[in-house]
Amino acid sequence: MPLQSIYWKNGKIVIIDQTKLPKKLVYKTLENINDVAEAIINMRVRGAPLIGVTAALGLALVAHKHRYDKRDKVLSELHEAAETLRRTRPTAVNLFNAINSVLDIAEKSSDPAKATIEYAIKMMNKDIEINKKMAEVGQSIIEDGDIILTHCNTGSLATVSVGTALGVIIMAHRLGKKIKVYATETRPKLQGARLTAFELVEEGVDAYLIPDTAVAHTMKTKGITKVLLGADRILGDGTLYNKIGTFQIAILAKEMGIEFYTVAPTSTFDLKSSRAEVEIEERDAKEIIYVSECQIAPETIRTFNPAFDETPPEYITGIVTEYEVLYPPFEESIKRLFNKIREER
Repeated sequence: MPLQSIYWKNGKIVIIDQTKLPKKLVYKTLENINDVAEAIINMRVRGAPLIGVTAALGLALVAHKHRYDKRDKVLSELHEAAETLRRTRPTAVNLFNAINSVLDIAEKSSDPAKATIEYAIKMMNKDIEINKKMAEVGQSIIEDGDIILTHCNTGSLATVSVGTALGVIIMAHRLGKKIKVYATETRPKLQGARLTAFELVEEGVDAYLIPDTAVAHTMKTKGITKVLLGADRILGDGTLYNKIGTFQIAILAKEMGIEFYTVAPTSTFDLKSSRAEVEIEERDAKEIIYVSECQIAPETIRTFNPAFDETPPEYITGIVTEYEVLYPPFEESIKRLFNKIREER
């Protein structure tokens, strides 16, 4: 069974502390909104879908604490907590979508505390179902003999469970498709080495870990047939925001004639923002000056440490969602999908 990265237990949140992997599988209890913010900022939880669910459950923590207070007090506390959460990580749109959805539910309810808790738990459980559907849809693009490159971590540890791109890969493996996977280490936080490698080994997938600098050479010499990776935000025209290094992988894939897919739930789409409005998170210099506790660069060196980059839609072969695989022109296929979703609601 795949891991579950987050739980709601007796009015508290229990997470897998991903900073401890792969050496130890450690569970950590979050008891208040500051614990939740710290966990998101320091990447104890990470991955766009999981960040969104964590934010929703963070608001549920606040609601649980104030469940006996008057309605206005509960709403005030929720909005204050929401501002704390919005300041944690700016690029992954799931965070903001989740916060806004929870607040909307709370505002419409006569009992906002109860409504918030119920909705956040529902969101957590729904994430698992969405990821299962996405894995089923996505495995259809994987064929026997495919040699797949993946970047960062997009498995159970990036979601509540199952995963996005890695969930698709693992589903194909479980269905008996003969595949081989090359995973990038994903500097500077090493999510590929620490987390993706961990999940691939646990599943028994034929997999290899490579340095980030070996992507082109691996594509050329190992016969990569497909790239599958996740997304932290997808705009209405198909522009992709994902872990730093994604854009250069996309350029290499296009140059070498390799199919490039991103796998993301519809909650990762941002149909309102333009490219100019998307903030690319820049993280602490220590992440590239140190590896764990080992200093590898002078502390006085100036650094540029973006967490994400922007990949234009012309580099993307397809976008796997829980409904279907979208193909270019993305502006049309994305619009059609969301119109269909609205009609079904």
